[in-house]
Amino acid sequence: MKIKQRNNLDMYDDVATLWWSDKIRWVRTLKNLVPGRLSWFDSHIDWNDKTVLDLGCAGGFMSEALAHRGARVTGIDPAAQAIKAAIARAKHMNQAIQYDVGVGESLPYPNACFDAVVCVDVLEHVSDLTKVLAEVVRVIKPGGTFLYDTINRNPIARLAAITLAEDVLRILPPGTHDPKMFIKPHELCEALSQSGLILGLQTGLGPRAINRHGDIIFGEISFKTIIYMGFAHLPELSK
Repeated sequence: MKIKQRNNLDMYDDVATLWWSDKIRWVRTLKNLVPGRLSWFDSHIDWNDKTVLDLGCAGGFMSEALAHRGARVTGIDPAAQAIKAAIARAKHMNQAIQYDVGVGESLPYPNACFDAVVCVDVLEHVSDLTKVLAEVVRVIKPGGTFLYDTINRNPIARLAAITLAEDVLRILPPGTHDPKMFIKPHELCEALSQSGLILGLQTGLGPRAINRHGDIIFGEISFKTIIYMGFAHLPELSK
């Protein structure tokens, strides 16, 4: 079946009312990715009392997990209905998470206002990576941290993320990704460096087990062929 539209992000609004229901398999997949990411991110940052921006938060899975770690969280996403669902969830759970509608290319926040920016499952979707990274650098405090993951660009990643995940297993909706927008690790490293960030480690993220619902449990893996995650720092101000 030929997909008419790639990088179709309408899906986040389409399922917003069911975001926290666990009824939709691909949404559960996004939820299941969060512990695997954080188990690695946690070793590179102490979240407690940090001001953190969850850039591309959708319905708030990562934002909620960060709040549980003691962070003061703001989430932003262009999907207005997903943000509406996230706000309702935060109110229901009595969580002090701020959610805003907006895009990474033009963040509605002042300079140097966050200790960290988290950006997962996002960079392979943005219209202008350079602008997004420039905005990330602008809103991070000196010495702050940028944590991310994204999808590598190669035939194996395309097979896994599109042919298998979208077309065969249907753990993602068809049309979720455009393989041309995937980013090779060295390309992202160059973009991070050019934006003014100091590179940190990168590692792989992938399947580690299957849970009782038949859903994938994710965690750190040794290769970056498909999904990889990493972090970078903004330099401290010179004294």
